[in-house]
Amino acid sequence: MKIKYYSAILILSFLLISCPGQNKAFIPEPDFSVYATEKTIQIDDIVETKTGTHASFMPEWLLTFIEGGNKAVEQIEKYKDKYVFVGVNEGSNFITLNKWAENFTPQQDFAILAACRIEERMIQGASLYPDDEYGAFYLSMITTAYGTAYQDAVKEDAYWFRKRSSEAYNFFIIITIDKNTMQTIIKEMMAKAAAEVSPSAPQLNSINRLWQTFFEGF
Repeated sequence: MKIKYYSAILILSFLLISCPGQNKAFIPEPDFSVYATEKTIQIDDIVETKTGTHASFMPEWLLTFIEGGNKAVEQIEKYKDKYVFVGVNEGSNFITLNKWAENFTPQQDFAILAACRIEERMIQGASLYPDDEYGAFYLSMITTAYGTAYQDAVKEDAYWFRKRSSEAYNFFIIITIDKNTMQTIIKEMMAKAAAEVSPSAPQLNSINRLWQTFFEGF
């Protein structure tokens, strides 16, 4: 059995943590396939799991994430009123990875995941380079997103497995936040960013459109 593993924007490095949008050239007609890393994991290649069970018995959220990403997990009944963010780390040093998982706290570390998803949504809605599309509003939004303390985010679970083919450990952390709470936080960010800048008329139109439709693709 093979399952697709969409790591997308959520692979975290100990040495460098950044959004893919910061390392890839922006395409005028956004195509997010350039930001996603699609891997195929074969269940039979997983030889060790956190709980010692067969890979097919891993948590539902993890199997769903591997198959379809965050938004697929959000379709699970348990998470239907939440936004789901999955942090991913991979390597051969189990002790270091385990410490990363144990020490990950939403209040200190979640902002990276949130900011990347917010930036992805802004780029997805743009037809120009984001600096041109939104002007200074773009940088203000991303800066605020990175600097926000998401006090209501919850670390739900952590899980790992080891693959035979690479001898690598894959660690996953699932963080959730109530949809209404997250939407309120982002609306406040947008209001703050809009108050700090003086966009051109076309940029203001793009900002207004983003304001009205942001959560449709988020």
